[in-house]
Amino acid sequence: MLNEQTIDSVRSTTEQSKRWNKFDIAWVLNLFGTAVGAGVLFLPINAGKGGFWPLVIMTIIVGPMTYFAHRGLARFVLSSAKQGSDITEVVEEHFGKTAGKLITLLYFFAIFPILLIYGNGITNTVDSFIVNQLQLASPPRFLLSLILIGSLIGIFLLGEKVVLKVTEWLVYPLVFILFALSVYLIPEWNTSMLQEMPTTSEFLLTLWITIPVLVFSFNHSPAISSFVLSQQRHYKFNDVAEHHSSKTLKGTATILLLFVMFFVFSCVLTLTPEDLVLAKEQNIAILSFLANKFDNPYISYFGPLVAFLAITSSFFGHYMGAREGLLGLYLKLKDNQSQEQVNHRRLNLIAALFFLLSLWFVAIINPSILGLIESLGGPIIAMILFIMPMYAIRKIPAMQRYRGKWSNLFVVIMGLIAISNIVYNLIA
Repeated sequence: MLNEQTIDSVRSTTEQSKRWNKFDIAWVLNLFGTAVGAGVLFLPINAGKGGFWPLVIMTIIVGPMTYFAHRGLARFVLSSAKQGSDITEVVEEHFGKTAGKLITLLYFFAIFPILLIYGNGITNTVDSFIVNQLQLASPPRFLLSLILIGSLIGIFLLGEKVVLKVTEWLVYPLVFILFALSVYLIPEWNTSMLQEMPTTSEFLLTLWITIPVLVFSFNHSPAISSFVLSQQRHYKFNDVAEHHSSKTLKGTATILLLFVMFFVFSCVLTLTPEDLVLAKEQNIAILSFLANKFDNPYISYFGPLVAFLAITSSFFGHYMGAREGLLGLYLKLKDNQSQEQVNHRRLNLIAALFFLLSLWFVAIINPSILGLIESLGGPIIAMILFIMPMYAIRKIPAMQRYRGKWSNLFVVIMGLIAISNIVYNLIA
């Protein structure tokens, strides 16, 4: 009887590992929302200014690059001997306490500034909508920012299921509006971009410049550790969790490629090379530029809505990563304190209060240097997302079964290209 039960359990687990379900779809949408932040509104300008044909090559590359890099990070988190370990604990387990503290510190300071930008950005977006679209007086900034940031953090405190459901509600309209706007622009397409044929050196230079733009527009690494832990809790067995993680990440990369790049191509084909240069000089979102160019009230109305949906959905994913980094730092400084003595609920509330106060303060003063701070975190994110998992595959016995894959070399090369460009821009 026991043998039959064991066989039935194995068969059930095997069948479960093949089945696509609502839980997977919810995480596809959550990771999609994490990746599609406000940057999507500037992506057509940044990615398209190099011309149409380099963008075609980048579209072919960016899907596999996004999938393989995030899959590598997910596998790294799953490689822990102790189930339920987050990325900060896995780093310490594999690389030692000193390296664990250093990487956890860098991980936190790579994600936290982006969270500050989103807290500031959502305040500016809603304030602009109230003033320009609703034609109302601007509300007190300290009150508006407190309500918005407090609401977002409050939703997160309600639990993982609530966050996944809210993100689902946000991402569906975001995907629909991006697709609808892409189709709406088709009658305005022109061939001016197709006639721009760069030289070989210009072509390669454009690819070098564009790779990090696309990589970080598709980046959902801040949510990967929480995503993997959620998979472990839901599927119990690591092999099943890995199967579903890979499948979910492939789904995320696919819809990012389809919907975001369709939007990028539609915007680029609508504008001329001169328009993209002008949009870059004006430093405004692509929808604002299109609304001004065609005097279209519909686009100007949907612009703030897309920005609000994108910022809000991306906020949750980055909050996961920032909170994980902050709590990881605290626990690593309390080496002598066992996990059983840690009150995680209390720590989560303290972290929420810290993020509320820091994001609220930044949103009130509305600084102009946040973009620079974000760019400083770029190389760190690239190292953690592209290089660290591939290094672990070479050095960590628990990950040796992933050695010898061509995708590992591909991820390393793309990561080094992205890092070299970002570091060069910072120095320049």
